[in-house]
Amino acid sequence: MQSVFVLDLEKNPLMPCHPARARKLLRKGRAAVYKRYPFTIILKDRVGGELQPVELKFDPGSKTTGIAVVGQFELGQEVVFGANLEHRGQQIKQDLKSRRANRSARRNRKTRYRPARFNNRCRTLGWLPPSLMSRVFNVETWTKRLQKLVPITSIAVETVRFDTQKMQNPEISGIEYQQGVLAGYEVREYLLEKCAYCGKTNVPLEIEHIQPKSKGGSDRISNLTIACVPCNQKKGNRPVEDFLKRKPKILKKVKAQTKKSLKDTAAVNATRYAIGNVLKKTKLPVTFWSGARTKFNRTSQNYPKYHWIDAACVGETGASVCIPDTLKPLTIVAMGHGTRQMCRVDKYGFPRTSAKKQKVIKGFQTGDLVKAVVTSGKKIGTYFGRIAVRTTGYFNITTKNGETTQGISWKCCQMLQP
Repeated sequence: MQSVFVLDLEKNPLMPCHPARARKLLRKGRAAVYKRYPFTIILKDRVGGELQPVELKFDPGSKTTGIAVVGQFELGQEVVFGANLEHRGQQIKQDLKSRRANRSARRNRKTRYRPARFNNRCRTLGWLPPSLMSRVFNVETWTKRLQKLVPITSIAVETVRFDTQKMQNPEISGIEYQQGVLAGYEVREYLLEKCAYCGKTNVPLEIEHIQPKSKGGSDRISNLTIACVPCNQKKGNRPVEDFLKRKPKILKKVKAQTKKSLKDTAAVNATRYAIGNVLKKTKLPVTFWSGARTKFNRTSQNYPKYHWIDAACVGETGASVCIPDTLKPLTIVAMGHGTRQMCRVDKYGFPRTSAKKQKVIKGFQTGDLVKAVVTSGKKIGTYFGRIAVRTTGYFNITTKNGETTQGISWKCCQMLQP
């Protein structure tokens, strides 16, 4: 069970308290609920208080970043808050790919010409793709949020650079390490000169992605093979396991060629300096630690491997940190901040809706957490969840289990958390 964050009457952060004490303060009317996620109360009769050092720790990852808040008490280090922050880099990449396809189609149709603008733009120093910057912004956002809820005095972050050559071949060294796999070869010459799926030779051959690019496959040599045109078309974007399920020997041979994707590794390598720079902007002492130190701290204390536990074990203070058995991490899913798209388009790239006129409807905005109490009509009941606003004033509410109820009047909705 997480500790409860506490604010004083002037909204200054105090030391987190036990949930039982928070319930007692709420029952007596001495406090009110300030925030639901993470759960925070605000005191009505107190300003200021005694504070202990609190350290905010991060274990950055490609898909999930671990977050831990560790308090330094008289009895030692103890985790008071843990969270797993799930990023949306892959979704951003798919959205940009879809937008690029729509714009390309507009240039090639006999419609109003949209000139290409990629040749007249320059990239600033330290530029990263939007899918990677979203990870950096997620860490920055939650650092600022937690600073408002906890009296943080320092930050520790795990920073590591993976050697991708060594990950693929631990024995590589010398000139081979410097030149790489394709030294002296072109891609087509490096690959086998026969169809990997049917074994045909002396037929037109194409470079084929074993794991389709639409399913996260990369252009690395280990993910490429040679296939004839019919096999390439027949496979399409199907997984190779599905395509070769009736040919286990060929499947085993093809799978032996593939190696673990390095996409996640590249994302961590590319963002490590950017994350460090945004954390330094907080003006708090920031320390950087290796992944080996984190693993040593975790294994020596016999903790299981989870992102938030890795975050708690980062650095020197992670060598002896207490993680209560009842503590359950908060799962944070990055949802973005809306969309810049003025109107939706159909499959041909033509607008199918009008431009959005306003973002806030009747005081509500898409993504707000609300409680809706419906007392009449076909939808009688109480609903908790996030809303999607409509200009008509009748909103859609998506509950925690994923069920969506449409047509709930704004008059029935009560704001729980923006």
